[in-house]
Amino acid sequence: MGKTVAVVGASGYLGLKIVEALLDQGASVRAIVRATTDRTKLEALGVVDFAVGDMMDPGSLKAAFARSPKADALVSSAAGYTRHSKDDSAKTDVDGYRNLVDACREAGIPRFVLISILESDKAVAVPHFYHKYLAEEYLKNQRQPFIALRAGAFLDQARDMALPRLKNGIYPEFFHGVSLGMVYTPDLARYAAMAATSLPDSALGRIVDIGWESPADGSSLAEAFSRVLAKPVEARPAFPPMFRKIVMPLMGIFNEGLRDMSAMMKWVGTGVYVSRDPQAQKELFGELPTIEEAVRRYCRDRGLA
Repeated sequence: MGKTVAVVGASGYLGLKIVEALLDQGASVRAIVRATTDRTKLEALGVVDFAVGDMMDPGSLKAAFARSPKADALVSSAAGYTRHSKDDSAKTDVDGYRNLVDACREAGIPRFVLISILESDKAVAVPHFYHKYLAEEYLKNQRQPFIALRAGAFLDQARDMALPRLKNGIYPEFFHGVSLGMVYTPDLARYAAMAATSLPDSALGRIVDIGWESPADGSSLAEAFSRVLAKPVEARPAFPPMFRKIVMPLMGIFNEGLRDMSAMMKWVGTGVYVSRDPQAQKELFGELPTIEEAVRRYCRDRGLA
């Protein structure tokens, strides 16, 4: 019988991919969801085990983790900054994660897989990045066995703004001439599932950068799309430079989310958002994807090629 894995953030874009990967590996998934969460997509994947829990309600987490059989691992891709629910906020990423770690430790769940963010320990000026580092530190301080997967920028998103432009031969780039550590969501989901079910205990306590064989910028991605699609693809700015440099910071004065996003774009634009240790990923999960390989799978999955 496969292991039972509790998943927090299961109904989100990444969470659904993680659930799918866990089911592919023979695990039993227990989705930890709010009472108001739409379960339709999870049920369509075959999930039947649901436990109501809210990261800002320690009592609900305690009850969710008391379910039998006890979970063999917990995977969390929850992120308050995405405002996936109207109740999400920066507090979810700080207080909520502390509640989650405390409940996991109290329940005796032997493995916590955290979806973290690349170079989050250095991103003091970017709240939603740095909060992931604080979660890593809290896991260490509470002595909860864990593995943190620090993901780079995502090639794909739930709202895929690249897809319609690629059909017209354009790859929208956010940072001209800046290389980023990047990841394709199905790969990160598969690594998370492996971390929860099959990696040895010797992997616990590690913080692992997750990305491709090499960082990618807009030009290298456009070139990869050109080869895969067998047609010219040109990298062009996703937004006018003035929007990123002037309009977004001004709007951020009145909106916490935009202020965080503006700080993120300024920080990432300095070129620091790259993996410092790709060998750890290779050791635990096998050969790293190349830029073209990831692009090829994206195009196949999106029906482009």
